[in-house]
Amino acid sequence: MKAVQFRIARPTNQLQEITRFYTDALGLKIIGSFSGHDGYDGVMLGLPESTYHLEFTQHSNMETLPPPTRENLLVFYFDNHEDYLAANRRIQDMNIGPVPPENPYWLGKSETYEDPDKWRIVLFDGLYIASV
Repeated sequence: MKAVQFRIARPTNQLQEITRFYTDALGLKIIGSFSGHDGYDGVMLGLPESTYHLEFTQHSNMETLPPPTRENLLVFYFDNHEDYLAANRRIQDMNIGPVPPENPYWLGKSETYEDPDKWRIVLFDGLYIASV
């Protein structure tokens, strides 16, 4: 594969809340957005200087969306313990607490959170990065 970029896209019915969660709680940057595109609004969020990003779209019809499972995970790996702790403080300062992971693999080396749509986010501690 010689692709130069990739995007992970998913629908939401809470675009403003999702955007706030991923920017304010996780620190991602808005790298693009659109509104009124054939009934869709959307935002692209990414890490600085990355060739990959997340896209969230919301249709004006607000259709019912399938719920995620507890194993739908977006994992952020931190390369040092201090950055990991700071990321956890940042999200918890928004009154978002960790939830128990479905898979016991994550116990003791990460924290799991849920975004406003109940999709799970894992923050993985840099102390354990060699075991990945």
